[in-house]
Amino acid sequence: MAETAKKKAKKKAAKKAAKKASYKREKEGDKRIIVSAPKIETAQFRIRGTAPYVQCKFSDKALAVMRKTQEQGSVARKGRKKEPKDFNALFESCQHRSKEGWAGIPANGIRAACVRACSIVGYKMTEAKLSVFVEADGYDATEGTPLVRISKGKPRHVEHAVRIQQTTDIRVRAMWDPGWEAKVRVRYDADQFSLDDVSNLIMRVGLQVGVGEGRPFSRSSSGMGWGTFEVVN
Repeated sequence: MAETAKKKAKKKAAKKAAKKASYKREKEGDKRIIVSAPKIETAQFRIRGTAPYVQCKFSDKALAVMRKTQEQGSVARKGRKKEPKDFNALFESCQHRSKEGWAGIPANGIRAACVRACSIVGYKMTEAKLSVFVEADGYDATEGTPLVRISKGKPRHVEHAVRIQQTTDIRVRAMWDPGWEAKVRVRYDADQFSLDDVSNLIMRVGLQVGVGEGRPFSRSSSGMGWGTFEVVN
């Protein structure tokens, strides 16, 4: 009899707890999160440079010298001679070239510019990183950087004086004159952006952010007016 009474008391308590929990859920509302399947679409834009596009890739030779210096440790600077610069070799090595030999713009640079342009219209950059991507046409032959192929224009050898702390140096860069072109394929989350949104975003990148060296927006400077472009189609 005592066990039966205990069982009844337990059942009554469980019913009461379940009823209380059900009331609490109804009061607070259903907090379930529904995850929908991603709706990813791709759009292609042909862009044309309205200003020079300039590249200054960190050369393989400079990287090798830095590696050797670090391997030698504290004795590296003792009696070290400064080797003569091969300016023609520096011009070749400062370009992003694919395994097939064509020149390209780093895809991550265009994507970073898209993310930055989102801040202009009040869209969170952290969310933009999850919603906008730039597809690569190939990869850098030496460092594997994803590249968007430059479809029109050829680079020319330019040299600029730069100041690093208290030292002045000559930097060799590759410059494509205005009129350079590229076809940029953008993958985007269609639940976050429409095609018009992405088109306007690319236009803002070309006008207000830019790509490459000396672009209008940079963390360290206000640029040289290089790297701007227009959307052709």
